[in-house]
Amino acid sequence: EEIESQRDEIEAQRDLVFAQKKEITDSIAYAQRIQAAILPQPAFLKGILHEYFVLYLPRDIVSGDFYWIKEFGSTLIVVAADCTGHGVPGAFMSMLGITLLNELFVDGGSHEPGAILGQLRSKVKSMLSQEGSIRDQKDGMDMAIALVDKEKKELQYAGAYNPLYLVRAGGKLIEFKGDKQPIGIHWEEKEFNTQAIPLLEGDTIYVFSDGFVDQYGGRDGKKFKTQKFKELLLSVQGEPMDRQKEILEEAFEAWRGKREQIDDVCVVGVRV
Repeated sequence: EEIESQRDEIEAQRDLVFAQKKEITDSIAYAQRIQAAILPQPAFLKGILHEYFVLYLPRDIVSGDFYWIKEFGSTLIVVAADCTGHGVPGAFMSMLGITLLNELFVDGGSHEPGAILGQLRSKVKSMLSQEGSIRDQKDGMDMAIALVDKEKKELQYAGAYNPLYLVRAGGKLIEFKGDKQPIGIHWEEKEFNTQAIPLLEGDTIYVFSDGFVDQYGGRDGKKFKTQKFKELLLSVQGEPMDRQKEILEEAFEAWRGKREQIDDVCVVGVRV
């Protein structure tokens, strides 16, 4: 009889755990719908971009990576960002990032990428009231901002860690490196640099988080790495942008195999 009551108790506990897990998963799935709603919508993107793709693969339903794309007159702004953490904390941080970008990029304001990163850092720090203690250094985001001036045929780029790749027609990949500081607390804070790059017909720009290159996989369970990622991008240059996205996703899944995805993935490609 005692064994029977123990078994009943175990079953009741199991049912409770199952119900709690379902409740948590359901609420995160609902949060994912909210997050998806504040990311740029496909219909909006098709209206302002001719050839582009967004590869967006959250690790845990909701994502700490985000992308932000807007048009102001003849200027197009493309942002890819990677917030500290993934899952729920990362998603909260990404919502904060999107909200602040909406505040900072306004008609008639300065759109210089380096200045925007600096303003973003000030706002993130004051909102999280980071005082510069070691514990606070974990909160923040890495970001690449690309500003395409269609009239001037010029690209302006600034990055907090995250680089930008520019692929020229004819198959040359040029890497522009970001500043080695995050949007958040850093032991040595400097102004963010804006790099200006003349654009040529058929140039394609890529901004991304580090989730793709950091993924473990292949035969030896090693990271995908930057060099392989560059080679992959160069290998798809003859393809239209939507097909590039498919090839990148297939390559990521094939590399990952049966291993778990270790981080959120976000890659944005725009042919200018």
